[in-house]
Amino acid sequence: MALSSHQSARMKNDEWLTPPGIVAALGTFDLDPCAPEVRPWSTAHQHYTVADNGLQQTWKGRVWCNPPFGREAVKWLRKMAAHGDGVALIPARTETAMFYECVWDAADAVLFIEGRPHFHYVDGTRAPFNSGAPICLVAYGLSNVAALERSGLGVVLPIPRRRVGLPHPKQHNDGGADE
Repeated sequence: MALSSHQSARMKNDEWLTPPGIVAALGTFDLDPCAPEVRPWSTAHQHYTVADNGLQQTWKGRVWCNPPFGREAVKWLRKMAAHGDGVALIPARTETAMFYECVWDAADAVLFIEGRPHFHYVDGTRAPFNSGAPICLVAYGLSNVAALERSGLGVVLPIPRRRVGLPHPKQHNDGGADE
């Protein structure tokens, strides 16, 4: 089952925890604007939860962003791109308008995680199933590119500032590239 569609009696909301090894491999973060209310491990020095509305808050320092998956993710990635200092964890849906806008056109590198990670329930228990889709880490800022390269979590691709010959999904109306 994909994380975006799974709900169980144990999990009464859409909050999933990033595997602690992923965050640990990337170093220390100053802020997690998408933190769950209850967290068995810390992802940053400061946390904003749903109650804080992280999109409306000021972001400072190096940011860890595992946004809610789905159509709302683009808002978080736009803010991350504007902030310019951090790492986001998102589905590796490279053909989508969101990926073109917030990754290919705005980020400095992307790391495609080897395998499909197992996320955790809000109580910290590892889910028995994997993410169901490829996951990537997106770096904004050169120090975060270096963190991806040191992490050992997968393959890092630097993103050139000038795309050549790649049509933008918004230029097509074939229904193949959605947000």
